[in-house]
Amino acid sequence: MSGLKRESEWKTMFRRFRKNKLAVLGGMIVLILILTAIFAPFIAPYDPIFSQNYEHTLEGPSEAHLLGTDGLGRDTFSRIVFGTRLSIQAALITVAIAVSIGVPIGLLAGYVGGFWDEWIVMRIVDAFQAFPSIILALAMASALGGGFYNAMIAIGIGFLPSFIRITRAQVMTVKNLEYVQAARAIGASNVRIMFGHILPNTMGPILIQMTLSMAAAIIAEAGLSYLGLGASPEQPSWGSMLSTAQGFLNVQPLLAFWPGIAIFTVVLGFNLFGDGVREMLDPKLKS
Repeated sequence: MSGLKRESEWKTMFRRFRKNKLAVLGGMIVLILILTAIFAPFIAPYDPIFSQNYEHTLEGPSEAHLLGTDGLGRDTFSRIVFGTRLSIQAALITVAIAVSIGVPIGLLAGYVGGFWDEWIVMRIVDAFQAFPSIILALAMASALGGGFYNAMIAIGIGFLPSFIRITRAQVMTVKNLEYVQAARAIGASNVRIMFGHILPNTMGPILIQMTLSMAAAIIAEAGLSYLGLGASPEQPSWGSMLSTAQGFLNVQPLLAFWPGIAIFTVVLGFNLFGDGVREMLDPKLKS
């Protein structure tokens, strides 16, 4: 009976999601991004790094080069396509770092409470949140020495306060409910209560934050790469492509237009999809 009820709940949630046309559009954009990243070698007509033609630099869109070429004669379309891989990596790595560290800390802080929660964890979180996450990521990326993966570590650490706060708030809401008290009454350990009973019932807001943080991670990676602290200029990163295009705005402005549109579209897709997930998981909404 409980299995049928759970199946009915899932159907209701997906029905809510399907009713939100913008969320469906966002989901389609995210799906296209993932498929493009997977099949990039089959979609891109040229190698994004080594296929250079100095006789055809800074050209506009043509039959041979769908979106034109850059200052080294590399195909812009191929670099945009392969740039989806770095964007997906940026989204997954940074959110994985933030979730794997932030959620356990927030879970423990909310469950234990007291001095550990109020005067250690939350004061450190407040100190982190005194700076915008992108500024914090910029400072840490500079300290780590730049590079794509160092930038991902910096961005992931910058996202930690959001996940700690959200997890802590949800844990404090549910830790005194009847099913948790029943688990204590039958002698369940604190670890089992936290990870087996409390955490599964706090995942809704965490999942929403994950989707929205993926959009923020893509913007942050593009920003750090633009400033030279993320992907190197030869890598097909949308941010580094914008940085390179800056020097050719008077000659070939489309060189900056295409990566800018790619960043805008993907971030919009993740945000719309995140809003749809929020609406789908909101227990206050009726089917």
